[in-house]
Amino acid sequence: MKLTYDPRYNVAYIHLKEKTAEVETIRISAELNVDLAPDGTVYGIELLNANEQLVPGADGKLVVVNEERGQTTEIALQ
Repeated sequence: MKLTYDPRYNVAYIHLKEKTAEVETIRISAELNVDLAPDGTVYGIELLNANEQLVPGADGKLVVVNEERGQTTEIALQ
Protein backbone atom coordinates (compact mmCIF):
# COMPACT_ATOMS: atom_id res chain seq x y z
CA MET A 1 0.00 0.00 0.00
CA LYS A 2 1.19 3.50 -0.78
CA LEU A 3 -0.18 6.98 -0.11
CA THR A 4 0.74 9.75 -2.54
CA TYR A 5 -0.13 13.45 -2.35
CA ASP A 6 0.08 16.11 -5.05
CA PRO A 7 -0.05 19.58 -3.48
CA ARG A 8 -0.47 21.26 -6.89
CA TYR A 9 -3.94 19.76 -7.16
CA ASN A 10 -4.52 18.97 -3.46
CA VAL A 11 -5.20 15.31 -4.31
CA ALA A 12 -4.15 12.24 -2.35
CA TYR A 13 -4.30 8.67 -3.61
CA ILE A 14 -4.24 5.53 -1.51
CA HIS A 15 -2.82 2.79 -3.76
CA LEU A 16 -4.09 -0.56 -2.49
CA LYS A 17 -2.92 -2.69 -5.43
CA GLU A 18 -0.97 -2.14 -8.63
CA LYS A 19 -3.38 -1.70 -11.52
CA THR A 20 -3.24 -4.88 -13.58
CA ALA A 21 -6.61 -4.42 -15.25
CA GLU A 22 -8.76 -1.66 -16.64
CA VAL A 23 -10.46 0.15 -13.78
CA GLU A 24 -13.69 2.08 -13.42
CA THR A 25 -13.71 5.14 -11.21
CA ILE A 26 -16.77 5.34 -9.00
CA ARG A 27 -17.58 8.79 -7.61
CA ILE A 28 -18.69 8.31 -4.01
CA SER A 29 -18.95 12.01 -3.15
CA ALA A 30 -17.58 15.37 -4.29
CA GLU A 31 -14.32 14.54 -2.48
CA LEU A 32 -13.99 10.75 -2.82
CA ASN A 33 -13.46 8.43 -5.80
CA VAL A 34 -12.79 4.68 -5.76
CA ASP A 35 -11.06 2.76 -8.59
CA LEU A 36 -12.58 -0.71 -9.13
CA ALA A 37 -11.74 -3.55 -11.51
CA PRO A 38 -14.57 -5.43 -13.23
CA ASP A 39 -14.23 -8.24 -10.67
CA GLY A 40 -14.80 -5.79 -7.80
CA THR A 41 -11.16 -5.50 -6.74
CA VAL A 42 -10.48 -2.09 -5.20
CA TYR A 43 -7.25 -0.66 -6.62
CA GLY A 44 -7.24 2.73 -5.00
CA ILE A 45 -9.02 5.56 -3.26
CA GLU A 46 -8.68 9.15 -4.44
CA LEU A 47 -9.18 11.98 -1.96
CA LEU A 48 -9.97 15.35 -3.50
CA ASN A 49 -9.47 18.40 -1.28
CA ALA A 50 -7.03 16.13 0.53
CA ASN A 51 -5.58 18.63 2.95
CA GLU A 52 -9.02 18.90 4.55
CA GLN A 53 -9.41 15.11 4.78
CA LEU A 54 -5.91 14.07 5.85
CA VAL A 55 -5.74 16.23 8.93
CA PRO A 56 -2.73 15.32 11.07
CA GLY A 57 -3.10 14.75 14.78
CA ALA A 58 -2.51 17.52 17.28
CA ASP A 59 1.24 16.87 17.10
CA GLY A 60 1.33 17.23 13.29
CA LYS A 61 1.86 13.52 12.58
CA LEU A 62 0.11 10.84 10.56
CA VAL A 63 -0.21 7.73 12.73
CA VAL A 64 -0.27 4.25 11.15
CA VAL A 65 -1.33 1.44 13.49
CA ASN A 66 -0.89 -2.30 12.88
CA GLU A 67 -3.60 -3.63 15.20
CA GLU A 68 -2.48 -7.26 14.90
CA ARG A 69 1.11 -6.58 15.89
CA GLY A 70 0.41 -3.69 18.21
CA GLN A 71 2.89 -1.54 16.27
CA THR A 72 2.52 2.17 15.70
CA THR A 73 4.45 4.26 13.17
CA GLU A 74 4.35 8.04 13.19
CA ILE A 75 5.13 10.13 10.12
CA ALA A 76 5.66 13.87 10.42
CA LEU A 77 3.50 15.88 8.03
CA GLN A 78 4.56 19.30 6.86
